[in-house]
Amino acid sequence: MFNRTKYCLNFSEIGKKDIPVAGGKGANLGEMYNAGFPVPPGFVISSKAYFDFIDKTSLREKIKTETRALDISNSLNLERAATNIRTAMLAAKMPVDIENQIKDFYIKLSGNKDRFVAVRSSATAEDLPDASFAGQQESYLNVLGWRDVVTKVQHCWASLFSARAIFYRQEKGYDHFKVGIAVPIQAMVESEVSGIMFSVNPITNNKSQISIEAGYGLGQTIVSGEVTPDQYLISKFDFKIVEKNLSKQTWKLTRRGKVPVLKINAQKQKLPDDLIIKLAKIGQMIEDHYKFPQDMEWGMEADRLYIVQSRPITTLTSSNEEEFSIKQGSSPALLEGLGASPGAASGKVRILKSVKEIGKIRVGEVLVAQMTNPDFVPAMKKACAIVTDQGGRTSHAAIVSRELGIPCVVGTSLATKILKNGEIISVDGTLGLIYEGSLEGQKLERINEFVKYKDVKTATKLYVNLGEPNLAQDIAAKNVDGVGLFRAEFLMAQIGTHPKVFVKEKKQLEFIQKMAGGMEEIAGAFYPRPVIYRASDFRTNEFRNLRGGIDFESLEANPMIGFRGVSRYVEQKDVFAMELEALKIVRNKKGFKNLHLMLPFVRTVEELVDCKRIISDSDLRRGPNFHLWIMVEVPSTAIILDKFIEAGIDGVSIGSNDLTQLILGLDRDNERVSHLYDERNEAVMWAIERVVSICQKHKITSSICGQAPSDYPKMVKRLVELGVTSVSVSPDALDRTRGIIYKAEEELVSHS
Repeated sequence: MFNRTKYCLNFSEIGKKDIPVAGGKGANLGEMYNAGFPVPPGFVISSKAYFDFIDKTSLREKIKTETRALDISNSLNLERAATNIRTAMLAAKMPVDIENQIKDFYIKLSGNKDRFVAVRSSATAEDLPDASFAGQQESYLNVLGWRDVVTKVQHCWASLFSARAIFYRQEKGYDHFKVGIAVPIQAMVESEVSGIMFSVNPITNNKSQISIEAGYGLGQTIVSGEVTPDQYLISKFDFKIVEKNLSKQTWKLTRRGKVPVLKINAQKQKLPDDLIIKLAKIGQMIEDHYKFPQDMEWGMEADRLYIVQSRPITTLTSSNEEEFSIKQGSSPALLEGLGASPGAASGKVRILKSVKEIGKIRVGEVLVAQMTNPDFVPAMKKACAIVTDQGGRTSHAAIVSRELGIPCVVGTSLATKILKNGEIISVDGTLGLIYEGSLEGQKLERINEFVKYKDVKTATKLYVNLGEPNLAQDIAAKNVDGVGLFRAEFLMAQIGTHPKVFVKEKKQLEFIQKMAGGMEEIAGAFYPRPVIYRASDFRTNEFRNLRGGIDFESLEANPMIGFRGVSRYVEQKDVFAMELEALKIVRNKKGFKNLHLMLPFVRTVEELVDCKRIISDSDLRRGPNFHLWIMVEVPSTAIILDKFIEAGIDGVSIGSNDLTQLILGLDRDNERVSHLYDERNEAVMWAIERVVSICQKHKITSSICGQAPSDYPKMVKRLVELGVTSVSVSPDALDRTRGIIYKAEEELVSHS
């Protein structure tokens, strides 16, 4: 336990329970630092220093006088009181004992030469699950020398009494003297790229996705909304990038101030794919550590990733079946941006050119601005919707709009130029569109129009894609018919060591038991519903990332179409044999006969036959209680599917992700061609429809397990019409997809 009489505390001395002393930001920095996350070193000037400061300088009485009977709805009086308090706080003399401790700790952090640091405010009621004080107090970057640090600390203390902070505390019912302020001092990361990371999708509340925003330079431009960043969505189930939205950036903030971005880099992807995935995994670990979704700030310097802040997400809401969007095709959109807070609303435009104009807005108007900051909050509370020129989905405007529950569109670029004060517009915060005129009833549609059917039964089975055993119990409790894709790679990634290392060290039994444990957890949770285990489909570059992998995996120019899937099983029988043995343990010794096998990336009938011999030799034989499926993701399996069926299989699952890439001949992660990637392409749909029809003819099961059915309701409807046996989707899409299947089957019956 640290000495609570100290004014300064190293990160190593504090943790998440120390919010009263270190504030939300400081406590979380200490917590992450001690947990081993990549947090730059630093210390915290405790809230005791702040309280002693206001008591030793008689500022407490000044604050009481200015805030007594203050009407926060009167903007002029609020601003006058705030200015008077801050002026007095900045004029006061810093007590010598506090100043000396700050000096000593800064010198210890810096070493022999003064070090650039970030001086950041951390309110003691900040980052609580029921309140978000973040952004209300000041922070300063690139501060150099202990004297400047002391000065900036006093400015941070004074910022506790900005107009916006006073407004927020009084509105929330917080006593001004119950909220203290600590000041973390942290070694500066001179970020080449930085941004925000949410451990859930902040727009859809999808807990199976991680959202990352990235921009060049220091991250405060993204937080403020001055820069519209790249947006990346990553699946938590396989840590694959499922969506990218790249944004042009013409300038960045550095230690030298604002500098132009080279034209050649302006439209490039800001963070490379491997670091996106690495950052997402750090974000997942931080969420796991706190056991609550997190909003994190990060930076990258010299290819090293750092986390500079984490706080609980305060804008999560449950799915709302009454949220609306505007029907497409009802009228042409005036503007398009990023949907940042779902819903739809109409109102008169009120353009605010600066915070000085916030008194102009009337209740029910649409607030339009270049961007917003915490000073805009009183005006935002009056608005029916918010539209900004700049900013991403984690900008101030986006976060506050979600907290207020009003529609918001950000990053339109031209809203303040195209829209006119007083004109009536409609804002679709779901799709990011702005329309002329007022909403009419018939222009609205439910965002979740299928959710009301989530508990029905359907003839077409609804399966789930799953990899993490620890999610199995929760997902199995849903209205789901089984697991259509149980990925082996998750189990192997958790083990963390290349399977060949176990073979080399003669520790095969250890590997088998670990694999069997994960299989049992999922098969047991879903029993007696079927669980389709897809054998390992790591590519060589992914296998190389496992411990010892570099000794067994060669470098391939294009791992996507390299040594993977069935080709690997046939050549490396010893590794495949361990997977099969684990499967046998769960089926035969544990009694979970609902566990079946699926083979990925099958190229030729001959390879399938060779692989079937290996399976048979392991005493796993096809029959009523053990089914063998193959993935249809290589075009050859779609073209000559009849021959694969004749070789002896019980079912297929269409992997629409790889099938689309290989039919169109493109890498969906390559930004220069990724715009062509679309599972609904005519050639891809021809292949998918052909596969379902041939399976029907041969009376074997057919399923689809790629990302497409989670994203495209019309594709699901078409597959149901064709007679697909099952559809397997990500967990977040289960309820909606059940409704889509139900409605499609209902239409088929009514037309028959």
